[in-house]
Amino acid sequence: MKLNKTLIIFILIWSLLPLGWQLYTSFSTPEALTQPFIFSPNRWTFENYLQILNSNPPFWKYLLNSLIVGLLSTAITLIIAVPASYSLSKSNNRFSKLSKLFLAGSAMFPYVILFLSLLEVARKFNLGNNLLAICIPYSALSMPLAILLLTAAFKDIPKDLEEASVLEGLTLFQRLRWILLPLIKPSIASTAILVFLFSWNEYPIALTWISKSELLTLPVAMARLAGSSVYEVPYGAYAAATVIGSIPLLMIVLIFQRQIVSGLTQGAVKG
Repeated sequence: MKLNKTLIIFILIWSLLPLGWQLYTSFSTPEALTQPFIFSPNRWTFENYLQILNSNPPFWKYLLNSLIVGLLSTAITLIIAVPASYSLSKSNNRFSKLSKLFLAGSAMFPYVILFLSLLEVARKFNLGNNLLAICIPYSALSMPLAILLLTAAFKDIPKDLEEASVLEGLTLFQRLRWILLPLIKPSIASTAILVFLFSWNEYPIALTWISKSELLTLPVAMARLAGSSVYEVPYGAYAAATVIGSIPLLMIVLIFQRQIVSGLTQGAVKG
């Protein structure tokens, strides 16, 4: 028992130490970072946060851009993935098995290899500097994993339940709305969170498709902030931007923590 507690404490410290250091850096002066173990009131400052909040364009604009991209990408992915996963869960032929194998390979495929191809597509169809346009590759890249997770969730639903609803005269749309979707709500929530996190944190596509400063997403904006000076890296400002940018994600995870855990364990693992 003591060994288990010690191991848990070690894992917590190991996991939280980088977060604590980032928070410490965001409130530290440049001099404090060179000697981090000397504590003094003169070493604490809010200047890093003021620099971020008073930036031009405003920092909240980057947050809003990432929020728009994340929500729209998630919505597009779920609208397509839900009916596709339901159809795939009801099929047990060779085509469905090959489809699942293809989806698994696509989900594990490193999308960075497609980077140049996606850039050429953006140039050909004039998709640059458009927040709505980058939602297309984000949704496409998230689709295989979303379909696999939701397919496993649909398969966990007893067949007798749906057969009984068919005997009651419910249409497919009614079965999905009133019976099936409420049952897999945790899996839908966990899938939506995963898609949203990918869209929120994605960097290479957003870097090349967006060049206007007012349309930048949060990761690209923070990267430009970190390289804003040739002779000095603004560690404090970069850490402050990271802390502010992590608040929405932290709130989402805390609010939907139960759904995320339930969806991953009941849907993805059992499938």
